[in-house]
Amino acid sequence: MEVLRPQLIRIGGRIYRKNPIQEQTYQHEEEDEDFYQGFVECAEEPCDGYEVVQTEQGFQCTVKAPSLLYKHIVGKRGDTRKKLEVETKTSISIPKLGQEGEIVITGQHRSGVISARTRIDVLLLTFRRKQPFTHFLAFFLNEVEVQERFLKFQEEVLERCSMDRGVDSSIFQNPKKLHLTIGMLVLLSEQEIQQTCEMLKQCKEDFIDDISGGKPLEVEMEGIEYMNDDPGMVDVLYAKVHMKDGSNRLQELVDRVLERFQASGLIVKEWNSVKLHATVMNTLFRKDPNAV
Repeated sequence: MEVLRPQLIRIGGRIYRKNPIQEQTYQHEEEDEDFYQGFVECAEEPCDGYEVVQTEQGFQCTVKAPSLLYKHIVGKRGDTRKKLEVETKTSISIPKLGQEGEIVITGQHRSGVISARTRIDVLLLTFRRKQPFTHFLAFFLNEVEVQERFLKFQEEVLERCSMDRGVDSSIFQNPKKLHLTIGMLVLLSEQEIQQTCEMLKQCKEDFIDDISGGKPLEVEMEGIEYMNDDPGMVDVLYAKVHMKDGSNRLQELVDRVLERFQASGLIVKEWNSVKLHATVMNTLFRKDPNAV
């Protein structure tokens, strides 16, 4: 993130810069397993919300996780798993690379099993957040009439501003991809993709049909704003979206969907509400990354 173009956060109608935080980087991906050394202190408090089963050998708890994250529990040369097992007095079984399954924690003492589970959850959450986004939840806004008006908007902008710095056709959104984003997701397995689909169906049954009355919501795209507090350093221009009838139903619907997915852990909680907008111009779309 550039210092002159920081992430912006809207709070109570005001816009604040989010200053960058210097994070330690590693030369090799495997070395990030050393992260375990620094998080133990904040993961010591056991959580009694886990399902722990008593067996003939003691106690057992299972953890569902995509196979892509197993390596972060195993660690370089197995060091992370060994350290977990020694410190919690448990045995941790992890499926082989490429195989889906459950991580199984067993131990003589319930508290040790819970402690291991807590630490594994912290590891999984931390390294999941380091993964690039794979999917996003959105409403498409690509009706034919909307596309036509967007192309007219693009034509007028290029006609009037083509000589301005940084303005060219490559930074406009593809009219077929106009959309209203609800949230970004990191889905690392087919099971998580299926879970997302099932959750969307459940949202429809639980509240979407009630809010929409079982009918499509009619919205308007009207007016534009920019994603910055400095008009001289704009990277994103977006169209404002609102209900035609002036109600708050669309905002209520997307906020409740966001809340449901945040509660499931599929979307990391950063905002309490969705900012209704449709991106129309973005410098990240630029075909020539070296262009000014």
